[in-house]
Amino acid sequence: MLPLLGTDEEVVAFFAGVADLDATTPADYLLEDGVRLASGAQLEQFARAGSGDAFCFVGEGGEERPVVYVSLDGEAGPLALGLPELVRLCLVAPWWRDAPGRTVGELRGIAGEYREDVPDLDQRRDRAARALGIDPAGLPSEATVLARIAELSRGPVAEACLVVGYEGEPLDPLFDAAQR
Repeated sequence: MLPLLGTDEEVVAFFAGVADLDATTPADYLLEDGVRLASGAQLEQFARAGSGDAFCFVGEGGEERPVVYVSLDGEAGPLALGLPELVRLCLVAPWWRDAPGRTVGELRGIAGEYREDVPDLDQRRDRAARALGIDPAGLPSEATVLARIAELSRGPVAEACLVVGYEGEPLDPLFDAAQR
């Protein structure tokens, strides 16, 4: 699936252009020096956001590995257990970065604003999903994918995906507010 995120025209148009996940030149992506997992496991960047924030695989293996988001603002946290789950999150809620600390009503408002800014969002999402071999009708709901992020931000997954900065201090949790 990762090669399609960087090469398929419909997929790149959605993920890089709408969901802010650019996997077109993975060899160019380098984490800031000293950013690593507290466990000592491998942290491999495979995509970036326009801001330079990093999407990284945790540990050894393939696309089934947990995915962590590392913000240049000093925040990090798990987003998905594997690339397919991350892809579904981005297809369903490409505005997920605005979710921490928001109520359901506020999230509906954010989603509505996003749809105003990208009026053809559903069509672009559906084309990207089909190019990835995903039936758009089988995508989970926004509530489901956001609940999943909140779930991953707690417990053993969050512990295994704890990212520390160059000074050896843990980065702030990406979805700390979701734990309350």
